[in-house]
Amino acid sequence: MGSVKDLKIFKNAELFNEGEGEFIFSDRYSVFDWGEMPDHIDNKGASLCMLSAYFFNLISKKGIKTHFSGLVENGVVKSYDETKNPVNVMRVKMVRVLKPVYNKEKNTYDYSEYKEGIKNYLIPLEIIYRNKLPEGSSVFKRLKTGQITYKDLGLDHEPTPDEVLKKPILDVSTKLEHFDRYLSWDEAFKISGLTKKSFEKLKEYILVINDIITEECKKVNIENVDGKFEFAIDKDGDLMLVDVLGTPDECRFLYNDFHISKEFARRWYRKTKWFLEVEEAKKKYGDLWKENVKEKPEKLPEEFKILLAQMYMAVTNAITGKKFFNVPELNDIIKNLKKYDM
Repeated sequence: MGSVKDLKIFKNAELFNEGEGEFIFSDRYSVFDWGEMPDHIDNKGASLCMLSAYFFNLISKKGIKTHFSGLVENGVVKSYDETKNPVNVMRVKMVRVLKPVYNKEKNTYDYSEYKEGIKNYLIPLEIIYRNKLPEGSSVFKRLKTGQITYKDLGLDHEPTPDEVLKKPILDVSTKLEHFDRYLSWDEAFKISGLTKKSFEKLKEYILVINDIITEECKKVNIENVDGKFEFAIDKDGDLMLVDVLGTPDECRFLYNDFHISKEFARRWYRKTKWFLEVEEAKKKYGDLWKENVKEKPEKLPEEFKILLAQMYMAVTNAITGKKFFNVPELNDIIKNLKKYDM
């Protein structure tokens, strides 16, 4: 399925019927669109699986449909509350993925298959929420180049780095194109296949889910800076939350202003020759950048890799309130990780 998560399909989604499958969360990770990196992060997959299941469980109790069907422990599908040990396999409902047809000559995508009233399909959008705008956020780049204005974001002033927003900014991009492309909400609505009522409900759901993640994190002094969601329309025509959410890979989490995500691995690699060549190749070769990178990413230092693994596990322990993993407290792990953040 991808560089960090595998998909096993038991039953394909059809026009009027949902399918059934499993997400198998691996210990692989990816940075800078490279794909699988040379190291595996021990128990990262199980950490993300359990944390996402925790949030799916909370969200479903708020009356929002999700594709989460349970966790697979020893071959048995169980609810989150029934699962006693950390697992890396999640049972999910499947929907149709309608790929927009790409016209290479015009460099455009045909979304005509997404018509109002269709059911059982993945909405071709990625929804981003932003509670804060950290330095380096893509928002500042888009403001500087004139792609958007602060009014487009629903703000009454030019934002500044690390500003905590009075209310979240909602952003939207394409999901099924070769490269994600930011859209206006009008553009997003036109390609979504949704009714106006469902489209507005989608925005409402994002705010509700964001609040749930933010409040759960706040209990353990973790700041939920931003994150992303994906949705589908189920066989009954209702909105359904899909994919994975509420993890350090889908969200930007901070603990006392310290990044607790794979952002830490990104920072380490930014100091390497490999990263410099990747950046240069992306500018020079566009879509063909990867095949023109001769350097290979080196392995992480062993202690760094262990601490990174412990960080993922400790985040899951902290937010869920369960000792799924036998690791030190998050605060102690971060103290040791800080020496690599130079």
